[in-house]
Amino acid sequence: MNKVFAILVFIGVPLSVIGSLLHWSSTLMFIIYCVAIIALASFMGRSTESLSIIAGPRIGGLLNATFGNAVELIIAIFALKEGLIGVVLASLTGSVLGNLLLVAGLSFFIGGIKFKRQSFNIHDARHNAGLLIFAVIVAFVIPEIFSMSMNEEKTMIFSIGISIILMALYLAALFFKLVTHRGVYNKGDEDGKKKVEEVPEWSKGKSILVLALATLAVAYISENLVHTFEEVGKTFGWSELFIGVIIVAIVGNAAEHASAIIMAAKNKMDIAVEIAVGSTLQVAMFVAPILVLISLLFPVAMPLVFTVPELITMVSAVFLMVVISNDGESNWFEGGTLLAAYFIIGIGFYLL
Repeated sequence: MNKVFAILVFIGVPLSVIGSLLHWSSTLMFIIYCVAIIALASFMGRSTESLSIIAGPRIGGLLNATFGNAVELIIAIFALKEGLIGVVLASLTGSVLGNLLLVAGLSFFIGGIKFKRQSFNIHDARHNAGLLIFAVIVAFVIPEIFSMSMNEEKTMIFSIGISIILMALYLAALFFKLVTHRGVYNKGDEDGKKKVEEVPEWSKGKSILVLALATLAVAYISENLVHTFEEVGKTFGWSELFIGVIIVAIVGNAAEHASAIIMAAKNKMDIAVEIAVGSTLQVAMFVAPILVLISLLFPVAMPLVFTVPELITMVSAVFLMVVISNDGESNWFEGGTLLAAYFIIGIGFYLL
């Protein structure tokens, strides 16, 4: 599989450059860009897997989520530049839904087929559950309710205030997990088995270099990808909402998708869950707020106000994930439940 992705990178990236210079059809370029980004994401996943072996599951999961979300952040910034506020908000929604339902669902399902019962750190699961409820329900739903009684200017000021608070709390959460309480809630070796020493595929230096180069390539391709949305939407009959929630979210989060599933198949559920849930928290508490602040640099500012379908689906995904993961265990049926919820929501957004 790695060889296939390598071939796709060496073919897809040059074709992306040539096609953008020669102005090939938007539909063809959309396909080429998506394939190239997904192939590049596989390299990002492999490099972060190596780093997770070197640095540990928490830092590895954080790195994977950060570089995976860097793809989506880059796409969103170029979309903001083009004034596509609806696409950006929809892509944030899609990222939350994709990580909690699709990524976690596939991880639980595929891992559960291979292993009847998989476990992960229950303390991390409960800590993340509280943050998920705060980030999505408190920070996303409340602005929607208050904005009904505010004008655009006050709504924007409110969004800026919430964004600053969210970013501050996210940094505090990282400090809590990685500094003040690092190792306090580590899961003991329940079976008394010795840990198998793993050898990373790449060295620390090579992993960081691959991450940096892949991110740069994704940044270039993402800028061009944004310009194809309007034409592709007309060709396939996709709404702006569907493109943001499903297409941009899947392409933008391809790195997390691949890495989390690989980790689950290797029975490394701590990393798989950290990628899926950690990425969601990063989107809700850091990526979304920073996009609100960056939007102030462009002609059209983006308030942190989602549509009712977006809010209801995100809240539903959070509650479902919290209930399923709060016991610190997973199986294939729980994964299937998460996937079923994602497909139902996907059909709804397609028909909306």
